Amino acid sequence: MTKAIALLLLAANVLMTFAAQAQDASGGATHHHHHGSAVASEVKRSEVNLKVPAVTQMRQDGKKASFPGELDDGRPVILQFMYTSCTTVCPVTTQTFSQVQELLSKESAKFHMASVSIDPEHDTVKRLDEFSRKLGAGAQWQFFTGTLEASVALQKAFDVYRGDKMNHAPVTFLRAAPGKSWIRLDGLREPADIVKEYLAVAGRGRL
Repeated sequence: MTKAIALLLLAANVLMTFAAQAQDASGGATHHHHHGSAVASEVKRSEVNLKVPAVTQMRQDGKKASFPGELDDGRPVILQFMYTSCTTVCPVTTQTFSQVQELLSKESAKFHMASVSIDPEHDTVKRLDEFSRKLGAGAQWQFFTGTLEASVALQKAFDVYRGDKMNHAPVTFLRAAPGKSWIRLDGLREPADIVKEYLAVAGRGRL
């Protein structure tokens, strides 16, 4: 594990605390979920073609929208799947996204970030809004929830569905524009790696 990932693990403690508090507030016991596939996930890069299903999602600001339409605004997209009560891999990947946002702060109007809940039954709009505020998410970073059926459809379309939220693996997706192929990054990634991929899909060598 690199020094940068180790630092992200430390920074993720606040999000783990949020997850535990969220579980307590919902009346459930606090569990440290063991993501065996996430821990053992191979770090690799691939280019994939996929069709985003026409499902409706709710953003953390309460807006209902067609998910493909949310992604198809012409800007490059950086996307991940997560859930707020996760206490292992999600705090790391969402904190990585926060660092990506910081590194690309001067680019905020030029790209779109999307975090999609794989636990929509518990990740309400209110919870996602609280979660996004804790992360300091800017206007370009949206969080999405909806029905369980819609969530599963999206996970299957992106080939990240593993049947159970506790078996999900860290995957980051990037796309240059509507109709283009997606770059799939499996495994835990450093923020600088994702920024590098963003610059590549955006057709730029550097910031």
